[in-house]
Amino acid sequence: MNMQTRGTAMRCLSAAVLLAIGGPALANTLNQNVSWTIDRSGTTAKYRIVAYGDSIYAGYNGSVSNAAKYAAPTVDAEYLAARWNADIESVRRTKSGAIASDVYNNKIVAERSYMQSTNTRVVTFEMCGNDGLQARTSFKGQTGTCNYAVLDTAVANCRLYVGRAMDFINANASPNTRLKVISNLYYPGYAADNVQSSCRDATTGATVSMQDRFLPAIAKMNWSMCDQARQKGFQCADSFAQYMGADYDSNGDGQVDSDALRYVPGESEASYVNRIAVTLRGTVRDANTHFVASSSSFDYIQSDNVHPTYTGGTVSAGLWGGTTGTGAARYTSFTNGRSPIWNQLGHERMGWAISVYNPAAP
Repeated sequence: MNMQTRGTAMRCLSAAVLLAIGGPALANTLNQNVSWTIDRSGTTAKYRIVAYGDSIYAGYNGSVSNAAKYAAPTVDAEYLAARWNADIESVRRTKSGAIASDVYNNKIVAERSYMQSTNTRVVTFEMCGNDGLQARTSFKGQTGTCNYAVLDTAVANCRLYVGRAMDFINANASPNTRLKVISNLYYPGYAADNVQSSCRDATTGATVSMQDRFLPAIAKMNWSMCDQARQKGFQCADSFAQYMGADYDSNGDGQVDSDALRYVPGESEASYVNRIAVTLRGTVRDANTHFVASSSSFDYIQSDNVHPTYTGGTVSAGLWGGTTGTGAARYTSFTNGRSPIWNQLGHERMGWAISVYNPAAP
């Protein structure tokens, strides 16, 4: 692909990541389904992790024909294989560009048979980014008086379909399922959004900061995801905290930034939003430069400024079908529960964040 064509594809097939750069049309979606089994030497038992979502869990990399082999759910499959000494099938039923209602209706509901399999042990999903993305694109295009309702609608739709998805999974997943987990939204393009709007606030008559409007919106979505997870028997992998906070204490408050930004079970929406958008705002950093120490960083976002970075090659996923394959694990044991690259790439970090909730046995 030349860079112009690649950029167009990136915008049209954007991910489940809130407030990303670019603007997909509603109809621009792409099924990217993959089944990849981690084949652990000397094992006979085989269990399944089922992942529903959009281009994040798809492992989207700008191509309409392939995707990352080791997207976050398959990274977690490696952790599960080592923990359980078993083969783990990672089934990714995903649709790049899909808004939350599309993921819910056309993946989670329509393709429920994958989680109903008796060997399913983990069900995970992510959604809502494209709802926010479309609202962000709409807001950025506004002139005259700012209409904030587009952001409020995205937040409301996210809340609605996350709740429906959890209820449906609770009712339909195999009774053998041991873990249900949602991954919330990081904020790609955070630095790029440090600009003023073209529209003007109805009260002040002044333009507004894009960051100041978008960060509270993503915080409301993330609070809703994690709080509903708490109430409905799910775990919440806080990808916002994992991506947007450094892995050291940058402000001297005695907490590692990525830990301090995490959702606290039971806290109110107002408390969480204020903590993210006000109190700890200075520790929120663009994930293109994720600091693992004060003088060392890794890039968690691909060149499209939207999708997570990855390693481990690609598999067929897209217009010409999806891969069903098997391969040996890259890592067969994990010191302190972490791979050697757990904090070096976006998908590796998200997969690890899911893995911390893995049960001890299948």
